[in-house]
Amino acid sequence: MEDDFYATLKLKSGEEIFAKVAASEEEDRTMLIVSNPITLTEVKIKNGIAGYKVEPWLKTTKEDMFIINLDNILTMSESNDIEMIHMYQSFVAHNEGEINQKPKPSKKMGYISSVNDAKDILEKLYKKS
Repeated sequence: MEDDFYATLKLKSGEEIFAKVAASEEEDRTMLIVSNPITLTEVKIKNGIAGYKVEPWLKTTKEDMFIINLDNILTMSESNDIEMIHMYQSFVAHNEGEINQKPKPSKKMGYISSVNDAKDILEKLYKKS
């Protein structure tokens, strides 16, 4: 198994993904282990300014590692593009932060009270009606 590297992969299905990649050989076939694969879409704004929309490759799973058989890859290009790698790392860090964070209760979520306080308030409302 070789060291990890960043690469753009063009799959035979036509999909283009960017990921951290590691090659693995098992028995008589070579597979790629891709970590947090993403897709990029160029977005143009009115003023002619272009940006990129970064999305996870598979949107219906929270898994972050996938195995792709080398037979399913049309071409692969190792990337040393610092801006691309930085976008990728920022996206991964942001997503990991969302998964690991539990929301803290706030007044925007509703009223915060203890069970006893809520019980007293509800009993008072019931008695008034």
